[in-house]
Amino acid sequence: MPIHVVDPVRPAEIVRSADRILVIGCPGSGKSTLAKRLSRALDLGYISMDRDFYWLPGWRKRPRDEIDRLIATAAAAERWIMDGTGLSSFHLRLPRADAVIWLRPPRYACLYGIVSRAFRYFGRDRPELPAGCPEGLSLDALAYIWNFERDAVPLIEAALRDYGLANSTVVITSRAAASRLAATSA
Repeated sequence: MPIHVVDPVRPAEIVRSADRILVIGCPGSGKSTLAKRLSRALDLGYISMDRDFYWLPGWRKRPRDEIDRLIATAAAAERWIMDGTGLSSFHLRLPRADAVIWLRPPRYACLYGIVSRAFRYFGRDRPELPAGCPEGLSLDALAYIWNFERDAVPLIEAALRDYGLANSTVVITSRAAASRLAATSA
């Protein structure tokens, strides 16, 4: 179904030709890092789902109808790169996406990513979140990552098929491959 990155040329062509790119994957997989890098390389506006749609200061979640309105407005734009998996908003984002980059490193790499990020930013705001949302780490987050392949992957695969994006999805399985994609997409 999705394209697996072996040779970075074809995936880079897919990414370079897209005006609207979703970067999805498990927490800790490097979505924000890759999306920001590609945003600069491709001159696409960067949208963080956590910062721009979901969270208000103090880790207060926006009301669902407001989240959906903000996402629909952002997705209607002509050019963007958006990071965040957000399965509940796929119906708003996938129809507008030209390409999807699915970061799918091993579970342990995601756990390492989220734990190292928690240490790096612990108690402070990180750029992908709104002010007033200090970084932390919870057992719920770790459990979500541990079970991501079992719980979220079948839903992601079905959505990509349903929205006809299987052939314009680039699957990245390591941070090294993500770096190669970013370097060859510029």
